[in-house]
Amino acid sequence: MHHALPRRAALALPFLAPPPGRASAQAWPSRPVRIVVPYTPGGTTDIATRMVAEPLSRALGQPVVVENRPGSNSIVGVGSVATSPADGHSLVMVIGAHAANATLYTGRLPFDPVASFAPVSHVVTAPLVLAGGARQPYRDFRDFVAFARQRPGAVNYGSSGIGAAAHLTMEDIGRRLGLDLVHVPYRGTQPALQDLMGGQLGVMFDTWSTLKPQFDAGTVRPLGIASLERPGFAPAVPTLAEQGLPGFASSTWCMILAPAGTPAAIVDRLSGEIARAVREPALAARFDQLGFVVEGSTPDRAAEFLRGEVARWGEVIRAANVRAE
Repeated sequence: MHHALPRRAALALPFLAPPPGRASAQAWPSRPVRIVVPYTPGGTTDIATRMVAEPLSRALGQPVVVENRPGSNSIVGVGSVATSPADGHSLVMVIGAHAANATLYTGRLPFDPVASFAPVSHVVTAPLVLAGGARQPYRDFRDFVAFARQRPGAVNYGSSGIGAAAHLTMEDIGRRLGLDLVHVPYRGTQPALQDLMGGQLGVMFDTWSTLKPQFDAGTVRPLGIASLERPGFAPAVPTLAEQGLPGFASSTWCMILAPAGTPAAIVDRLSGEIARAVREPALAARFDQLGFVVEGSTPDRAAEFLRGEVARWGEVIRAANVRAE
């Protein structure tokens, strides 16, 4: 038998509180969303972030502002988001160095690289490419390994700095193959690349977008790419896996993190919108031209990937006794 509710109770029903998390997701975003890039403008991280920010802004109906906050190997910018309100209005784009910092700066970071954040999306991956100077005698990775084996302690390699993906990747390879190589860290990619072109460096790892103009000009040559399969943007460059390092892959990557405690509904919405944006054909094609492989992962997959990278680079840093500057 149906009983009518008293009028006052009936009026109150629509105002029952929605489940936790959902309310904030419905009201979100209530103002512009900022994505902090912990590096200077114009680099690959900055470019990738701006490429995602535009479609994300359209999807969310609020401006998505990119804020460059460089300093201390990304620690300044990342730290500013770790302490921001966990309401989905502050995000940070991190790269491989963030995973390395967990070990390089153990006990000295103002945040925990994993626990202080809610991973949103592993956005893109940029497989690292090994470049050799045009004046060097080696033509590919196999040649380089043979050359270095015959000259222990005499072959050097450059990187954009201690703890960079380019540095740790070469440490990892040296350890796996028993090579005695000398690391020359620079403050950024460009000065290292100048010395590679000038013949002062033997080799260096960097991204395809950075190295391609020099490959095209013939001032440096590609020796191999650290991806499991040859990517669409570099079909003629053999992988390191093909050249005696089976199963080896190494990359720098871009991942968006939110402060820990950000409601799951907001993280899921952000993740879904980013995945849609990066798979949109025009944007995917632009990423491909820059040497990025599109990922657009779920928050769970992003978290799993980040933990794996922290563990992998932690092992390399400890084994090679790498110290932060």
